[in-house]
Amino acid sequence: MTALSPRRRLEYLDALGLQQWVRRTPGPAIGGRGGAERAGNAAWERLRADVAGCVRCGLHSGRTQTVFGVGDAAARWLVVGEAPGAEEDRRGEPFVGRAGRLLDEMLRAIGLARQQVFIANVLKCRPPGNRDPRPDEVAACLPYLAAQIASIRPTLILAVGRIAAQNLLSTDLALARLRGRVHAFGSPPTPLIVTYHPAYLLRSPADKARAWEDLKFARRSFLRLAAAAA
Repeated sequence: MTALSPRRRLEYLDALGLQQWVRRTPGPAIGGRGGAERAGNAAWERLRADVAGCVRCGLHSGRTQTVFGVGDAAARWLVVGEAPGAEEDRRGEPFVGRAGRLLDEMLRAIGLARQQVFIANVLKCRPPGNRDPRPDEVAACLPYLAAQIASIRPTLILAVGRIAAQNLLSTDLALARLRGRVHAFGSPPTPLIVTYHPAYLLRSPADKARAWEDLKFARRSFLRLAAAAA
C-alpha cells in the first residue's frame, strides 16, 4: 500500500470536513493480507452466480441486477451497508455516487483505498423506493453475506448505518448505543464496529466528527486484532 503524503491526507480529511489527524509514529499497513490467496475461486464464483439468479424473496422481481459487492476478495476489512439504491441497482456496484465518494474519502483518511477492502450490503437487491429492508428480505439474503464473510475471512467488519448494524447484530438498539464498541458477527465471530452511513453524513455533516472518531477507533482495533493474530 502506498503511504499517503501529508498533503493528500489533509485533502481527504478536508473532504470529511475535519481537522487533520497526525499520526505520531509510523504505523503498519492495514490493507490486504500481503500475498494471501484471493477468494476468487470456484466456490466464490458459484456464490456470485447464486446471488445473480436469486429469487428467494420478492425483491428479485423489481431489480435491474443484483449487487454482489466489489473490492479485494481477500481483504482484511469488510465494509457492509444496508442495501443498493437506484444507481447501485443500475451499475451493479455498491456505494456509488456522492455517498460512495464520501465512503472512499473516509477509507483514505485511515490509509485504505477502495480496492483494498471488500464492500457489500446486507441486501443484494434494491428495495423499492429505497425503503428499509423487511425482516423476511434480510432473512433470505443474509446467508449470502455470511458466505462472503466465511470466504473472505476479514479481520474486521465496518458496518455503516443503523440498518446494517441492527440487522448484523440482531438488535434494535440505536446507532448511538452501538458506536464505540467492538461487537461480533457470526460463528466463528468476526469483530464488527459501527459507524454512520455516508449518505447520512451528507445530510448531517455535524456528525462527521463523530464518524472520524469511529474510524480512528476502528483503525486502532484493527491493529490490535491483527497483532494478536500474528
